[in-house]
Amino acid sequence: MKREKWIGMLAVGGLFMAILIIPTLIVVPFTGSNEMDQVQEAPQEQQLSELSSDISPFSVRVLRSGGSVEEVPLETYVARVVASEMPASFELEALKAQSLAARTYITRHLVSGEAISEVADVTDTVTHQVYKSDQELRQLWQDTYASNMNKINEAVKATAGEIITYQREPITAAFFSTSNGYTENAEDYWENEIPYLKSVESPWDQQSPKFTDQRIITLEQLKANLGVSSIANTTMTKTEGNRVDKVQFGDQTYSGREIREAFDLPSSDFTIKQKGDHIIFTTKGYGHGVGMSQYGANGMAQTGKTYKDIVLHYYKGTEISPLSTQTASLALGDSNSVN
Repeated sequence: MKREKWIGMLAVGGLFMAILIIPTLIVVPFTGSNEMDQVQEAPQEQQLSELSSDISPFSVRVLRSGGSVEEVPLETYVARVVASEMPASFELEALKAQSLAARTYITRHLVSGEAISEVADVTDTVTHQVYKSDQELRQLWQDTYASNMNKINEAVKATAGEIITYQREPITAAFFSTSNGYTENAEDYWENEIPYLKSVESPWDQQSPKFTDQRIITLEQLKANLGVSSIANTTMTKTEGNRVDKVQFGDQTYSGREIREAFDLPSSDFTIKQKGDHIIFTTKGYGHGVGMSQYGANGMAQTGKTYKDIVLHYYKGTEISPLSTQTASLALGDSNSVN
């Protein structure tokens, strides 16, 4: 009896342990699977692919807005200009086209001997090209810094050593944000004719968030800025790029550029309407309109066009040439050499 009782107790004990253990066996693998899934789903920090200084034949000395001078290898300078001037979300081919424009600009600037002082070549502002330091870009982008810079560095590497030339000389690589559907002849905005900066179609810009805008001013502002108290009897003439060439208020005439700058309009393609004691300017496009449209370049890239297609569309009659043909003398200069 004792032996049978002992066996019975063991059986009951075994059943009790099974009741405790089996749910644990069921639950633990399931819980562990969730934990693994959570680990796998956690995003990994992307590694930054930096540009080697070996691909830069010279360095650029940038006068920062705070007064210091930052000296960086050419292609690092180009990458940071692209990062500052064009959205990193743009297509890779558009970023490549912007890289060529940025590299061409600084090459022409240096070859022409236009350094701003003995210690600096360019500023970091729109006077030359907008430039943000690595620290500034990290603060601006934060979690997307590495992915954005890797994309831009890829565009810079793919075009390293290339510039845009016309008759073997680096061009004035003008660019702007958004066209009104056409770019502008250089002579219609800047007065001087430049053979490769001619009006071309740019229909892709309509997708830009800056394609249309409105600015409202008072009649008092109109009078204060232009000496005009009414827009009655106003007439306009247009440029080839469909921007305002001249505006005549009675016996007073202004250029479209003068009106744009007087009232800080996004573009010189505008219409004028009076409502009560207010003047409404409705604009198309954003920027001066000369050279490459950035949103146009992105639109072209979205249709499958390459950076070479983009560059040769916006800069008529130009070529993409080796940088080395222009910068041999710069590479020899002690102050601008890359070690």
